[in-house]
Amino acid sequence: MKGPSIKALLAQENPLIVPIAHDALSARLIERAGFPCYSVGGFALAAMRHAIPDIGLLSFGEFAAGVRDIMMGSALPVIVDGDDGYGDVKNVTRTVQTYEAMGVAGLVLEDQTNPKRCGHMDGKSVVDLETASAKLEAALAARKNPDFFIVGRTDARSVTGLDDAIARAKRFKKIGADAVIVEAPQSVEELRRIGGEIEHIQFANMAEAGRTPILPPDELKAMGFSIIVYPGTLLLRVVKSMSDALEDLRSGTLHLPEGTMNFGELTDLLGIRQWGDIDDRFRRKEA
Repeated sequence: MKGPSIKALLAQENPLIVPIAHDALSARLIERAGFPCYSVGGFALAAMRHAIPDIGLLSFGEFAAGVRDIMMGSALPVIVDGDDGYGDVKNVTRTVQTYEAMGVAGLVLEDQTNPKRCGHMDGKSVVDLETASAKLEAALAARKNPDFFIVGRTDARSVTGLDDAIARAKRFKKIGADAVIVEAPQSVEELRRIGGEIEHIQFANMAEAGRTPILPPDELKAMGFSIIVYPGTLLLRVVKSMSDALEDLRSGTLHLPEGTMNFGELTDLLGIRQWGDIDDRFRRKEA
């Protein structure tokens, strides 16, 4: 596991603010900005690595390869979106074992049917509670280190209603999940109810342009949320910046925004000095 556990971070910082990285460079920028951890989300990885929507098109192997590459960019602990575990209890077991061996700090498992969809899209469906519970139990049994942070997520709010979603989250807590997520609540009142009725470590998923109202961290903490995730913040801004730059190029102009890194600053961010030190230390001197 890279760095401190998620529980250790929560003891130091509550609420824990967790940006989502979509590649190794964004993970490095998150670390540089001073955040204590980050997450890899299915929506961001599918969008930036494959230019496809988050509708269950990626296999476990493709996702794990993306996570591995992203982790090379930062030494921070990372929480990974494990979707539905990519199959039955056997697949869930392998997913947990693989990510724990890779050094991931935590994993989110959801109760959607396969193929899953982004939590803020229409057309979702969920498995029955017994199936979801069995997969979560398998995940907990598969981990070797009790500090490997396993999160039970329910997408039932948009399928069977808020009452069922809260009941599922409470069941996930009883099974032993380290934290729970009720995905895509649709009002401040729903957020307040979720935070107040589920006495456990809870995630708030602040998806910009999604179904859930965006609230400040201090308000979410007061409602009962301890971990606040921002799945689209970096992705949306990167897409806007690239689109603006391409429009400039098509119009024949090139005006870099104020504060843009120069070449030296960018290569510094990429670690040119560290690689140069390795080159100087081990390069054989020419005869």
